Amino acid sequence: MEKLVLTEEWDKTFPKSDKVNHRKVTFHNRYGITLAADLYEPKGAEGKLAAIAVCGPFGAVKEQASGLYAQTMAEKGFWTIAFDPSFTGESGGSPRYMASPDINTEDFQAAVDFLSVQNNVDPEKIGIIGICGWGGMALNAAAIDTRIKATVASTMYDMTRVNANGYFDAENSEEARHEKKKALNAQRTEDYKNGTYALAGGVADSVPEDAPFFVKDYYDYYKTKRGYHARSLNSNGGWNVTGCMSFLNQPILRYSNEIRSAVLVMHGEKAHSCYFSKDAFANMTNGNAYTDNKELLIIPDAVHTDLYDKTDVIPFDKLAEFFRKFI
Repeated sequence: MEKLVLTEEWDKTFPKSDKVNHRKVTFHNRYGITLAADLYEPKGAEGKLAAIAVCGPFGAVKEQASGLYAQTMAEKGFWTIAFDPSFTGESGGSPRYMASPDINTEDFQAAVDFLSVQNNVDPEKIGIIGICGWGGMALNAAAIDTRIKATVASTMYDMTRVNANGYFDAENSEEARHEKKKALNAQRTEDYKNGTYALAGGVADSVPEDAPFFVKDYYDYYKTKRGYHARSLNSNGGWNVTGCMSFLNQPILRYSNEIRSAVLVMHGEKAHSCYFSKDAFANMTNGNAYTDNKELLIIPDAVHTDLYDKTDVIPFDKLAEFFRKFI
């Protein structure tokens, strides 16, 4: 396993709870990449607990939304971890700032590996939470990993769909995809020639008045005191230009309608991204013999990033009820 340098100080975007114990842990995935995680354990907990692994949003780090989710669910009695994906944050993997539908799905499975062998975790009671682009990854993990008993996809993106088709499927044509591939492959040549990977840039440092609302929404989270973090790709330099190239022709939700375990898909009513959840839920339940344990929850008036950190909007009691019922 790689030797990681982990920050021991509390550097989260949310306050530390006095109801849970916190410590850093590491584990490795099937590709030998060492992942860094924050572990949250209810104080005074005894026996084997149900456990939850949390990741996301896409391009964020565990000190942001996923850590808030993990800590809050630990307050409600679950043994939880929030982890950084491969190639990002405090986790290992080189080159940096790459993404992969396969490796990132494997990251969730590796978290389940880790949870399954902990002395104070019941290996038959493991769930996962994926936020934003990791919501789609969580569904992909649930489709392949039968150890996962319950999955929550929060304010989800299907990263394969948005990369291949653009927002709202506005670039869903062979010609548009061909032009993207040409540009990305030209960039590959330049990167190889230069010996470095060009960064695409994270959320802009400023946004014009006429910018789409979702751009302002992301700015309000990633570029302000509310959610900025020094290790967050979205808060800073972003992914490599070619970092998400493999998402173009690898749809991750192909077998989601074969998920037998419980799934809760939740999204804000006014989120620009709500169509991802609605369509993913429809596809997941179409022809699926196991629909009694599937639910789509649309949260009135909420926008995309409200489900990152707005504790008065995120239905944590509902999540706790869901996990207690199905894991």
